[in-house]
Amino acid sequence: MAEFTPDPSAVAAYQSEAALEAEFIRLLQGQAYEYLTVRTEADLLANLRVQLQALNQVEFSDDEWQRLLSEYIAGANDGTVNKTVRIQEDHVYAFRRDDGSTKNIALIDKKSIHNNRLQVINQYEVEQGGEAGGAYANRYDVTILVNGLPLVHVELKRRGIDIREAFNQIDRYQRHSFWAGSGLFDYVQLFVISNGTLTKYYSNTTRRQHVEDARGQQRVKKSSNSFEFTSWWADASNTPIRDLVGFTKTFFAKHALLAILTRYCVLTADRQLLVMRPYQIVATERILQRIEIATNYKQLGTTAAGGYVWHTTGSGKTLTSFKAAQLASRLPSVDKVLFVVDRKDLDWQTQREYDRFEKGAANASTSTAELSKNLADPERRIVITTIQKLARLVQSQKGHSIYDGHVVLIFDECHRSQFGDMHTSITKAFKRYNLFGFTGTPIFAENAGSGGKPLLKTTEQAFGEKLHTYTIVDAITDKNVLPFRIDYVNTITMPEGLTDKQVAAIDTEKALLDPTRIGNIVEYILEHFDQKTRRSENYALGERRVRGFNALFATASIEAAKRYYAAFQTMQAGIPDAQRLKVGIIYSFAANEAEVDGFLDEEGFDAAGLDLPSREFLDAAIADYNRLFGTQWDTSSNGFAGYYTDLSKRLKNREIDLVIVVNMFLTGFDATTLNTLWVDKNLRSHGLIQAYSRTNRILNSVKTYGNIVSFRDLEKQTNDAIALFGNKNARGVVLLKPYGEYYAEYSALVTDLLERFPVEVPIVGEEAQREFVALLGSILRLENILTSFDDFETDELLTARQKQDYRSIYLDIYASIRRPTDEKEVINDDLTFEIELIKQVEITVDYILLLVQKYRDERGDGDDSEVRAQISRAIDASPSLRNKKELIEAFVDRVSANGAVDEEWTAYVAARRDAELTQLIADESLHPDATREFIDRAFRDGALQTSGVAITRVLPPASRFAPDGAHAAKKQRVLERLGEFFERYFGLG
Repeated sequence: MAEFTPDPSAVAAYQSEAALEAEFIRLLQGQAYEYLTVRTEADLLANLRVQLQALNQVEFSDDEWQRLLSEYIAGANDGTVNKTVRIQEDHVYAFRRDDGSTKNIALIDKKSIHNNRLQVINQYEVEQGGEAGGAYANRYDVTILVNGLPLVHVELKRRGIDIREAFNQIDRYQRHSFWAGSGLFDYVQLFVISNGTLTKYYSNTTRRQHVEDARGQQRVKKSSNSFEFTSWWADASNTPIRDLVGFTKTFFAKHALLAILTRYCVLTADRQLLVMRPYQIVATERILQRIEIATNYKQLGTTAAGGYVWHTTGSGKTLTSFKAAQLASRLPSVDKVLFVVDRKDLDWQTQREYDRFEKGAANASTSTAELSKNLADPERRIVITTIQKLARLVQSQKGHSIYDGHVVLIFDECHRSQFGDMHTSITKAFKRYNLFGFTGTPIFAENAGSGGKPLLKTTEQAFGEKLHTYTIVDAITDKNVLPFRIDYVNTITMPEGLTDKQVAAIDTEKALLDPTRIGNIVEYILEHFDQKTRRSENYALGERRVRGFNALFATASIEAAKRYYAAFQTMQAGIPDAQRLKVGIIYSFAANEAEVDGFLDEEGFDAAGLDLPSREFLDAAIADYNRLFGTQWDTSSNGFAGYYTDLSKRLKNREIDLVIVVNMFLTGFDATTLNTLWVDKNLRSHGLIQAYSRTNRILNSVKTYGNIVSFRDLEKQTNDAIALFGNKNARGVVLLKPYGEYYAEYSALVTDLLERFPVEVPIVGEEAQREFVALLGSILRLENILTSFDDFETDELLTARQKQDYRSIYLDIYASIRRPTDEKEVINDDLTFEIELIKQVEITVDYILLLVQKYRDERGDGDDSEVRAQISRAIDASPSLRNKKELIEAFVDRVSANGAVDEEWTAYVAARRDAELTQLIADESLHPDATREFIDRAFRDGALQTSGVAITRVLPPASRFAPDGAHAAKKQRVLERLGEFFERYFGLG
């Protein structure tokens, strides 16, 4: 939709949740959705049969229908992932009928989307236990059926309630009942949450991973599992459509919803379902429209046949370009889609991303000869290459057959290398092409540059007109990237009236490379590194738990980078290895080291152009790196390329703390673990935005902004760049508020907390609990921001003891509310718990064992009550240890007067763990060997495998479709008990 204008609301009366639901259903009916009264699984299955028969123009016998259910639609061991694959990839099944013939049965028609039938049901009930029951009784709000399958679920809250509670409620349904009976609700692909005023959507991967993370499955990446990854719907001008009425008229328009389900979801190679955001969909649609129009009007081979997409850095351009390439490659007129990147690092990175989206979807050409072969292969619909390889091909093979074909060229980043001779030679060689560019920082007339260099073409002159815009302001407003927090640290005391520019002009090297200044900056970084990169906090990254984030240090020249690296080596010489920052360095020859008008000059991937001292220094630094990580890189051509790739991977995996760079990694490099950029370099315009944007990728709720620490006065350049690439009002959105504003709010809230909820006074009543949770949650969120400010270290208002006690009370309320009961959960829907922020200050088992040692040492004096209370308080304040409380306290009470505490603890945990598992196996009649293997694998992997065949080997034999319907309930009960066992013992001993 080009532009959405909401209807003015004339309703002034209070609206209940039931009334909101009724209005929503009425709107859907007005858009030709059929309303059904379906309350039970039997009704749902009966309707599914009717709908699939109509879609496939077939009548199933009763036997055929039962076989289709058990073989394909509702297999006994299928979970959400299996069913998502079925909808996204395997939606047609070759079904063998009773008479021996084979009939293709489709679940959804992706070619003619209007052949699919949309229905709406509400208040669908799942009873507790029984043939089709869940672990607990649930009643769902509104569900959209596509050909009888529940593919979209909508959870509503009344106006005035936080929509996060709808998100939380869907999590609870997944744990308690989506899997119940035939498990049809595991087919849900998209979720919509709304309180009438605000409405968002997200994929089933977000919901599934959020639940798995909550269960302690640490190998699941915290990259798409939380409320932060839900999306607003918007029109083509990026105006959010938040009200449920407007959302329903646009998102739930039949053609829009079916297009999202069939065209604008991406199932990645690791089986994660990504649903595209509105700006990504609009950009893709406009590229496809431009290809069609240019083909029909015979405009191929001109700039009128293409255009560029301005989507800010970090907003998901690679996913958009992949979907555009994928859909373009399916157009009948298109012979080949060429995805062109401009550097070797992006070649590797983009290939990795494309492989993640769809294994084998694209083929990266590692040589010009391989590129030529791939371009000639009609089976290779999408080919990735670098602009350098493509230019060499054009020069060396003048008569390649691909030049006469209809080729769609998509350039990943519109860097200036694409505006020069290579760009010209490529566009001359191809005759029938569409040329599209993606950029986060376009070249406008204002930043086309001069400064002794020829003026660049603008992005529009090189690629054609702008097709769609999504600026940094849009992205931060939508919370798709993080805002920046900038510190300007003065490093030179200048005479009055002398400006920073004048100092640079007078004697740049002497002023800025002075050993005292470099020493002061390195000392400052070492002193503040833990604070800026949040080293006191830990989180899951893949299968590991890591502490804090990592950083880049951007320097102005190779000489500066060398001096800074040497200073770090000298200053850390006396520090133990375990406490020393892992510092790397990378640079290579660049034609122009000095930046002009904001350009970050392209560095090559060959160190041969370096002068001898710079190359010898880099070889020595790489040797340090090799000793640190057990690698064997050097500055030879292949050795340097390998070093770059290895270094970039270690940055992404949080294995290295700080990398000193000149220009490398400042454009086109994405690592969600990066949160800090230290800057001793003049940046401006698009170069500044590109560099800053390395830090603001969303990872989890621990990472709340990108941290910039500048040792030069870049305030004017920052404001100018934000105004150019956002809008004139962008500064207040893009940058965080000053410390004083956050602290004033924090101080008021803490004062309120201490006055209204003294630690020693019990919090009585649901209303008081609700207010306490909201108040402490606000304080936790502010603390998360304030901890990066230097001033906050001495300004905290709560003592360590008070924070422990308040967190214990908070977690106690959380546990009592989240614990399922047969009664309705009264205040659960009004509360949002900041549990991930609580986890940032978790107490570890090692800390508890130190307290136990202290406890044992003091027992001889008979004065042990305070230490014993301290142990209990520490356990209560830790989410990961609360479920281990009985285990730890029993150990404390039996610890011997002498002997090693850690050895006693290890033996104690092993004995308790074995005894408890033996009892669990006996209680549930599980297969002993398979169960122990299942649990051992979970402890080894750091996660309990809840889907697949492994759990079926554990369970005693049972049929999912047996009359007593016990299979699903049994499986869920066993998984919950094994999950509780795993959480209690994981990380101990």
